[in-house]
Amino acid sequence: MSTHRTRTCVLGSMLAIGATSASAAQFDYGWRVGVGHSDNIGLTETDPISQNMLIPGFDFSYQQEGSTFQADVVGNVEYRDYLAHAFDNQTLAQLAGQMNWTMLPERLDFTLRDVASVQPLSTFSSNAPDNQQQTNVLTVGPTLRFRLNPTVRGQAELRYIDSRASKTNEFDSSRGLLALRLFKDLSPTATLSANAETERVTFDHADTGPAYNRTQLFASSASRLSQIDINASLGWSRLSFDQAQTINTPLARLSVAWRMTPNSTLLLRGARQYGDAAEDLINQLDQNPGESALAPPAPSNINTGATVISSQVYTERRYEAVYAYVGTRWNLRVAPLYRDFDYINDPTDSQRGRGGTLGLDYRLRPRTVLSLFGNVESMEYRAVARTDRTTNFGLILNTQRTEHWSWSASFTRRLRHSDTVGASYHANEIYLGVAYRR
Repeated sequence: MSTHRTRTCVLGSMLAIGATSASAAQFDYGWRVGVGHSDNIGLTETDPISQNMLIPGFDFSYQQEGSTFQADVVGNVEYRDYLAHAFDNQTLAQLAGQMNWTMLPERLDFTLRDVASVQPLSTFSSNAPDNQQQTNVLTVGPTLRFRLNPTVRGQAELRYIDSRASKTNEFDSSRGLLALRLFKDLSPTATLSANAETERVTFDHADTGPAYNRTQLFASSASRLSQIDINASLGWSRLSFDQAQTINTPLARLSVAWRMTPNSTLLLRGARQYGDAAEDLINQLDQNPGESALAPPAPSNINTGATVISSQVYTERRYEAVYAYVGTRWNLRVAPLYRDFDYINDPTDSQRGRGGTLGLDYRLRPRTVLSLFGNVESMEYRAVARTDRTTNFGLILNTQRTEHWSWSASFTRRLRHSDTVGASYHANEIYLGVAYRR
């Protein structure tokens, strides 16, 4: 059976379970259509091409919270018609979904997670339409829960993970994950855990690179206080490549969420660990679908990410902070980020980035919101002695005309300054669209 048919069958079965379970479910959807214009659609340094676009799209979300079935799915599909035929027309999709079937209450669950997104063919090139591809990472498997005594409980997980890319064949892989976790409840708000994970990764194409095993042993602490949540992990990781090297590194993660006031929060996160493209995409479930840390808002609702789609494994060091304020009339988000990816077998894509994002929403009228956004990142590619400084900024005006109908207009300025000849660009984009939301 093909991978597409397997995914369809699994997803269909989970939705059928959800449809038959007795609990409240909410399905929302909307249609939109817009026209856009770019004075440099290919994001090139010379000979820019001006292009008009027609962009219809469909957005949906599904949530269900029941005793037997739980689901949280958000997705977007759109068609991009390049009216002057500078590029081939595109159909693009995003999906971030989690579904859980409770087969035996407090004992056995079956989980499905799926992330579909648009990613670049090469992060060395600009985000032009011919440098985009679809990716999908599907995770399925059971979770067995057990209790050893009133304060100690355990959890065993078995997962199958399937990764696909529409153009980069070396990303196509299958992996099996087995995890065992023991949790000790110290108090109603504090927990310690011991975790053991082993993963086998194989690739569909023999020339992609060696298969490998990844083993992780780490301890974690979770604390939930009235205003602060703290999660910390510390341990050890090993990578064993077939007929190649075996390497080890410490594993460390820290997350601190501080609810400073009823309106403002501060999140601090840091990590040092092994990573790869599939794992990076899975982690997008903790974000909005398709949201990249440094991607500008897309009025058409689909962004191109910044993940290097390959089979390579890297050592990741990431530090970020997110400050958010949500008020009755204005919202603010500030998010500085530092990331360093050191690729193990092929250092070509090794990179170090420093940057951040800024977003401000201001309610001009009860149904009209003006949004300002900006982001900047300086990316250093060490192996090829290249540095790119990318900046995006602009504004979006959105008006809710009725309960179901709205319109929006936006302007985006995109800039890149590179010390590599031919890699710099500047572009202006405008968009005007209407949307219907059920």
